[in-house]
Amino acid sequence: MPKLPLVCPLLLAALLSAAAAQAPVPPPAPAPPPSTAAPLPTTLLPTVAPTTATPLPELLRALRQSPGWRGADLTYRAAELGLQSARARAGLSLSVGGSAALTRYPWDGGEWNANPALSATLALPVLPWAPQREALRRAERAVASAAVELRSSRASLTVQVAQAYASARGAAAALELARAQLALSERLLAVGQSQRAENLIPVTALLDRQTSAEQARASAEQARRALTLAATQLARLLGRGVTLADLPAEYAPLTALLPASWRTGEPPALETLIARALERRPEIARAQAALADAQAALSAAELDARLPDAALSVQAGQLAAGGGAAGRTVGGNFDLKSGTVGAQVNFPLKEPVTRGAAPGPDGQPVTAPTPSGVALSLSANFAVLGSGRTQASAQAQAATEQAALAVESARQGAELEVRSRFAEYENAAGALAAAQTGLTRATEQLAGARIRLQEGLGTALDVAQAEFALLQARSAADNIQAQLDLAALNLAQATGDLDPLLLTDLPALLPTP
Repeated sequence: MPKLPLVCPLLLAALLSAAAAQAPVPPPAPAPPPSTAAPLPTTLLPTVAPTTATPLPELLRALRQSPGWRGADLTYRAAELGLQSARARAGLSLSVGGSAALTRYPWDGGEWNANPALSATLALPVLPWAPQREALRRAERAVASAAVELRSSRASLTVQVAQAYASARGAAAALELARAQLALSERLLAVGQSQRAENLIPVTALLDRQTSAEQARASAEQARRALTLAATQLARLLGRGVTLADLPAEYAPLTALLPASWRTGEPPALETLIARALERRPEIARAQAALADAQAALSAAELDARLPDAALSVQAGQLAAGGGAAGRTVGGNFDLKSGTVGAQVNFPLKEPVTRGAAPGPDGQPVTAPTPSGVALSLSANFAVLGSGRTQASAQAQAATEQAALAVESARQGAELEVRSRFAEYENAAGALAAAQTGLTRATEQLAGARIRLQEGLGTALDVAQAEFALLQARSAADNIQAQLDLAALNLAQATGDLDPLLLTDLPALLPTP
């Protein structure tokens, strides 16, 4: 809120009581008849018509369609789609295909033969260290982290809107105060001009009053610019234009944005808030997910260093032999390191035959139906030198330690922010108590000034000054109350207690994570 130059009551009283003694009166000349200034109005505040402003609930509803809110939703949606893709890859996979072979055997005197076939392949990761299963666990951690990030992004956008709204209300309060000060300053300037015309005050006193009026006018323009800036900030956050009121009484209190348990009393104890923050902060969730990924990478590196590249396969059916093509076959395989079981089926569209190496009596190759059989194979590969697996394990261990340090750093940062926000809240609460006492004092002073005016012991100027002092005290108390509400909102955001989905009655754009 911009600072406003204030008119000192003692100086004003001295200026009004100053007589010709402050400036010598020149020899009388044909002077105009003495003029008497009009009495000060009993109310200081100028009449301002209320404007049709955008209410706070509508601003919160518009926030649901803002670019920032929708961007956060899309980020979470991308994580969900990644999880669905990982689940599909971690389950049973089936692929079908076709092949065609054109052979001529032998080259001299042989015939061209086409062998079209259909095939199907199935695969299923069964062991815990299968890459597909590890990718699924990584995607689940990413979705959990994205859910926390989504809540935090929504809460951050809500707090930004609340801050811009509070800035607009502060600018409106400053504008109201500047209008009141300008009304008082212009009235005092009019009185001073009349007194100067009668040579009752010096020129410097008149210039002081003119300076006060100009400062009040500049303060009013500054408050209008601040109000325009707050509207621009809200428009940037919401992605649409807004209309803000220039009277502080038209602004809703920010207390309604606080968690329900906070509206009826003070926030929970500091240690309770810290414990909540350690469970809900997005940076901690990201760091923990990164630590889990690093630990999984370390386990995979250690497993890769221990396990050999071993594979077992079996195939049965019309196996290829000689110059013939494979017929109807079914097979299975198991890979130890990848932890995957697979199966294959081959179905030729043409009955395969096996050709003999020697020609028959007619000089043509001898053909016969392809016999059935079974084939088993086992392979294993052990790294002896130059595998680099030991170094990979050491690198994964270092990455895991680094991720653990990042988690601890995130926890310390979250605790520090909660403590800082809690201190800001307590400071604002203490300042509010003092401001409310000052408001009570200003109210009593105004009542006393009005009583003295009715009894003929005071002037309308005294009442106007008391009204202005009351307006200042009320504006100060309202500003500190807004600071207290913002401090509570920042504290609720820091602890994860602020749930933007409960601030309005609109349904969520996506299921609540």
